[in-house]
Amino acid sequence: MRIGAHVRLDSDPIGFGAKLGADVIQLFVVDPQSWDKPTPHPRTEEILASPIDVVVHSSYQINVASLNNRLRMPSRNAVAQQAKAAAELGAIGLVVHGGHVRSDAEIDTGIDNWRKLFERQQDKGGFAVPILIENTAGGNHAMARHFDSIARLWDAVGDYGAGFCLDTCHAWAGGEELVGVVERIKAITGRIDLVHLNSSRDEFDSGADRHANFADGTIDPQLLAEVCRTADAPVILETPAEGVADDLAYLREHVG
Repeated sequence: MRIGAHVRLDSDPIGFGAKLGADVIQLFVVDPQSWDKPTPHPRTEEILASPIDVVVHSSYQINVASLNNRLRMPSRNAVAQQAKAAAELGAIGLVVHGGHVRSDAEIDTGIDNWRKLFERQQDKGGFAVPILIENTAGGNHAMARHFDSIARLWDAVGDYGAGFCLDTCHAWAGGEELVGVVERIKAITGRIDLVHLNSSRDEFDSGADRHANFADGTIDPQLLAEVCRTADAPVILETPAEGVADDLAYLREHVG
């Protein structure tokens, strides 16, 4: 089982991972709040040579479901560009949030916009790395907050090889029970490619995306360890920096 964390030190991602004792790290290839086009990572050779696996998280403003052309079109371009940059680092995938639309009446079109993302890229030879769609915590018109919505989305994109990233804080805050969550999501997607293993600062079904360390959060750490044990996928901690080493140590101790 490969366990690690999101990189807090972009200038030396492998050094960060090695100091933490991580098997896998997650990083950005652009400022996550920007529409910048990725540039070659200055540590590319070191990243490629390291035994530490890498996964890339896409920038936050991407929303391929949107009906707004001025948001959807740049989002499509950004996914393709960041997937290419991820491939250049030997990454195992690119994590992309499910996104949202503005009303229930737009949900079907939002799902179809996800399908078109894969369909159009397939005509260009596909994405350079697997696209891992991540469940989200909030939003009344989200593509991937509730599992019934994820099922509708998967009916549209599953045949294109879409991957899935399960975020435990997002599921909990989004109102999805974590007991049996691995079996439930695999029954929908057939797969879990990555786990973001985070506790939550907020209560169940709060809709708030605020991660917490295991010792401070509202999710039973033993339940998080069970998700880690059963998912059969690499695990990334996105918990606050001051406690991430303790969270990793807890998993090493409790996940056999």
